[in-house]
Amino acid sequence: MRYRLIATALLAGASFAANAQTAKPEDTEFYTPVPAVVSPGKAPGDAPADAIVLFGGKNLDEWILVNDSSATQKWDLHKGFFTVNKKNGDICTKRKFTDFQLHIEYRIPADIEGSGQARGNSGIFLAALPWGAGGYELQVLDNYENKTYTNGQAGSMYKQSPPLVNACRKPGEWNYYDVVWTAPRFNEDGTVKSPARVTVIHNGLLVQNNYELKGDTPYIGAPQYRKHGPAPIKLQSHGDPSKPISYRNIWVRNL
Repeated sequence: MRYRLIATALLAGASFAANAQTAKPEDTEFYTPVPAVVSPGKAPGDAPADAIVLFGGKNLDEWILVNDSSATQKWDLHKGFFTVNKKNGDICTKRKFTDFQLHIEYRIPADIEGSGQARGNSGIFLAALPWGAGGYELQVLDNYENKTYTNGQAGSMYKQSPPLVNACRKPGEWNYYDVVWTAPRFNEDGTVKSPARVTVIHNGLLVQNNYELKGDTPYIGAPQYRKHGPAPIKLQSHGDPSKPISYRNIWVRNL
């Protein structure tokens, strides 16, 4: 038996050597499809040429109030950034998206007060759904030196997946997220064909690694999936109105 195994191994080795002698490098090379040429931004975080700029520092034309899509007064616009207006509620994009790459920057006020979830609380809903507060929320919160439940801190997919690390900068400094979102797909009967997945970089560190979501991200109750299609991106008004958080440099690429 031993000699049979040795003989088999020798034959396999000889066959591999023969194939290696006859194979050519071009056998495993292909030239189509050709990747599209996209000019990147000039500096890290700048929008690339094919991006949809959702906020470039001048206006909120790409956004509407969730509760009043015709309102002209949305959140508070400043030079190069805007701040949450709790009185007016959440805002969401006019456009709807499926799979995308998102870049967004936010700042917790330097003089923020409170603790736990009551400290610079907001959220980025990667797909805002029409029922209740539904959607898939990437948490925004000050967790520089502020403890809370780990699946509710900054960088978490809210109430589902805590961040791999705490990458928060101290209040007063700008933070950023880079997100790759793959939306869920549904069968005709509403069952899940493929779940949502997300990868998140927070201030240059990986905090969600191709995480497979169990459903939406409710405040109370278990996550669940309900059939939907393309959806807007939503920013949550959920903080101290006297010390609102700020956003800037928001862009998205359809994938």
